Amino acid sequence: MQIQVNTDNTIAGREDVVRFVETVLASKLGPVSGQITRIEVHLQDQNADKSGPDDKRCMVEARLEGRQPVTATNTADTIQSAVTGAVDKMRNILDRELGKQRARR
Repeated sequence: MQIQVNTDNTIAGREDVVRFVETVLASKLGPVSGQITRIEVHLQDQNADKSGPDDKRCMVEARLEGRQPVTATNTADTIQSAVTGAVDKMRNILDRELGKQRARR
């Protein structure tokens, strides 16, 4: 599984953020990682220098073998919460999609 993390220019501590994202992906998507060819994570601070509720956004796109990509998005007060929420949503989507695939066999 290839992982690519993209951030806008307002996200500080890029190396630490990338490490955090990779750790969350490995822990939450590990059981289904064999069927994922690529994961792209896009992080954004929606209102840059101003603070506010739910201004951090994480979009996760997973590409499965032989299928269309699926996405999950989450907004939160912190990057960590946004990433965790988006990856949790992605896990639910993948469980549902892969469950359907197994049921057809």
